[in-house]
Amino acid sequence: MTPQKSRPAARVDQRAWVMLIVLTMLTVIGMTVVLPVLPFVVLQYVSHESDLAIWVGVLEAINGLCAFLVAPFLGRLSDRFGRRPVIIAAAFGAAFAMSLFGLGGALWVLVLARAIQGVTAGDLPALFAYLADITPPEQRARRFGILGALSGIGMMIGPAVGGLLAAMSLQLPVFVTAATSLIVAVLSIFLLPESLKPDNRIGSIALRDVQPFAVFTNAFGRKELRGLLIGLALIALPFGFFVNNFSVLALDSIQWGPTAIGLMTAAIGVVDILIQGVLLGILLPRIGERGVIISGIIAQATGLIGLALVASILAQPWLFIVGALMLAAGQGAAQAAMDGALSNAVGDDEQGWLGGATHSLNAAMSTVAPLIAAALYAAVSHAAPYWLGAAIMVVAAVVVFRAHIAQTSKTPAEVRPLEPADAG
Repeated sequence: MTPQKSRPAARVDQRAWVMLIVLTMLTVIGMTVVLPVLPFVVLQYVSHESDLAIWVGVLEAINGLCAFLVAPFLGRLSDRFGRRPVIIAAAFGAAFAMSLFGLGGALWVLVLARAIQGVTAGDLPALFAYLADITPPEQRARRFGILGALSGIGMMIGPAVGGLLAAMSLQLPVFVTAATSLIVAVLSIFLLPESLKPDNRIGSIALRDVQPFAVFTNAFGRKELRGLLIGLALIALPFGFFVNNFSVLALDSIQWGPTAIGLMTAAIGVVDILIQGVLLGILLPRIGERGVIISGIIAQATGLIGLALVASILAQPWLFIVGALMLAAGQGAAQAAMDGALSNAVGDDEQGWLGGATHSLNAAMSTVAPLIAAALYAAVSHAAPYWLGAAIMVVAAVVVFRAHIAQTSKTPAEVRPLEPADAG
């Protein structure tokens, strides 16, 4: 290819990367603006404050269940028609869902809003595949880390803004979330180039590729994916306990309000920036993807133990802060390295399928995690979800240590997946 032809392609790839950064940051900001106020919005509609943890868990479980059911379809849809239409539709869906949540009026309206947001949650597998489309295999783990760090900036900005807006109105952060999703949709329409080349698109969508359980059977049947996917599920479950319960824990154990919770979530964003934007680039060349994942798991286990102590015998704000930061930092590093390892294990025409499979797996964990956390928190003890999470992390470390992780120096032909029949 002549230099004259390569330069425009390079410019397109660079514009795509810049737009991916912008859209991811805006998406994360939009998602996290509402975090500090969610339990307080729900509290307006429950009969007894003791029911709060249960209802927060139910709402998040419904969101996760709907995402679980549709994520494989949306991921495969992006393999057929491109990433851009799926990203745009998901953004409009999120804007409508959060507007409905803000209007509220009854618990069933909140349930419906979370269900709609789950059904339209196609941006994550599509963005996962988009990054893989525009990034060489050997750079994917690093770019996933950069994107994670920039997401950390969004996570730093969003909750802080949400906590401050909550001082004026509990509904205001919810409507800001809806507006941010609308901005993502408009930017995607006018500025986002399509990343999936026509030659890499599939000709049709098979029913077995969009059924969640069939997708799992296919994905887990491939030996180069199996260990990493099991590890991904084990990591996602305890983090789901934390994400869906930490606001309630902060309210119950150390009596924090929405502003303090928002600032805490912003601090998690700062740590994400440092871990994924700086430390990950240092660690990956030295200890590899497996080493980063296991180190992240150890950090998560430490954070979970700290939170368990806060919930049981040592209700101190400093320990809550340290535990939350350790857990979030470890999860961010492990997730970025795992995303890169998984992406390198499949071919270019299956990045959307893989994004749908991994997002569906995360959604499945997001379905059961809130219910488990809420049940343990309400019926056993406030510390029970975090002790269980720490134990699960030990199992995750063993699984990832034994998992097959492909070398990023392999050519695309070498990293293409085995067919299920050959995966034994």
